[in-house]
Amino acid sequence: MSHNILETKYFTWNALLIATAIVLAAFLLGNAFKNRNNYTNKVTVTGLGSQDFISDLIVWRGSFSRKSMDQKAAYDALAADRKTVKQYLISKGVAEKEIVFGAVGIDRQFDNRYDDNGKYISVFSGYNLYQDVTIESHEVDKIENLSREITELINSGVELNSSSPSYYYTKLADLKIQMIEAATKDAKLRAEKIAANAGSKISTLKKADMGVFQIVGKNAAEDDYSWGGTFNTTSKEKTANITVKLEYALH
Repeated sequence: MSHNILETKYFTWNALLIATAIVLAAFLLGNAFKNRNNYTNKVTVTGLGSQDFISDLIVWRGSFSRKSMDQKAAYDALAADRKTVKQYLISKGVAEKEIVFGAVGIDRQFDNRYDDNGKYISVFSGYNLYQDVTIESHEVDKIENLSREITELINSGVELNSSSPSYYYTKLADLKIQMIEAATKDAKLRAEKIAANAGSKISTLKKADMGVFQIVGKNAAEDDYSWGGTFNTTSKEKTANITVKLEYALH
């Protein structure tokens, strides 16, 4: 009889332990699920804004030089070249106000060689005078074509070095605002689709961050992109990109 009583007590105690374990496990799982919902009750998305545009400002730079053993002679020859360059540019339709000449630079040059006795010496070889010329214009196509033809001045005896033009866009601030708006709309649309797929809806905007703003040549290779931002000045046709990161609450 006592044996049956012990067995009954044993099974009752085990049943109590099992029931307690079940209740505790249910509590822990429910609490974990609640915390999980709290943790994931948001969605973070990145939107992209992209815009192609054509530069409306061009800057071309060139330089010319003269060399002589006599400094004044070199300066007079450089002054004559400056006049020739200016007349040429004006004849090509460039407005005089768009032509800017820099200050005259002077280099004393030397030839290094060995003398008849085998001694290494530096011998003065003359004065090299040089001057920069810059054109800044909104007539992009005209100056672009001119930059390809400018070497015609060499036929006039001008020792001219021509650089490739640089291209800019003067309405960049307005363009950036438009792109931020487009990127924000793109990010919101992504968030709405993600939430809908999860059977939820987006609620308030909790956080917004703007990513890198980049300007590259249109149809540029991927190598032209940089995490630090890129500002292309070598291409007339460009593409601007900006990213916006948004975080929405879900309900």
